[in-house]
Amino acid sequence: MRDGFETRKTWPFECLRCLHVWEEEYVVRHLMDDYGNEVEIWLQSGVPVQPPWSGASCPGCGAYHVTSFPSGYLSRHPELMAAPEPEPVARPRPAPAPPAVERRAPAPRTPLPMRVLVAIGVPIVVFVAYELYEGLKTVAHPH
Repeated sequence: MRDGFETRKTWPFECLRCLHVWEEEYVVRHLMDDYGNEVEIWLQSGVPVQPPWSGASCPGCGAYHVTSFPSGYLSRHPELMAAPEPEPVARPRPAPAPPAVERRAPAPRTPLPMRVLVAIGVPIVVFVAYELYEGLKTVAHPH
């Protein structure tokens, strides 16, 4: 590799599962060999990494279903970034505890495979029942 230069790029991301918004900074090395072929090497903290469009994961929930914004998008839309946590204020006396509220546990969700079986199975059962009905009707009353 002969010629090359480095650029810094900041990629803003949003998790489509938990809606967490964050930015990651990369150093991109642009290299060219003796034959004129160009190569980009993406680095984070000096370590080669995959480019941001090839499988970023959310630091909040670990999901891989993330999207990216155009470069500089979050600087123009600061309302998308999470506000920094305020520093705790020293209080002379503790605040009274809120009254205990009885909360019901959420209803357990049906696992996804069971939902898929129901979504596929119900139409099949209806179709088979209809075909049996038509078959028995034809046998019972031949015209």
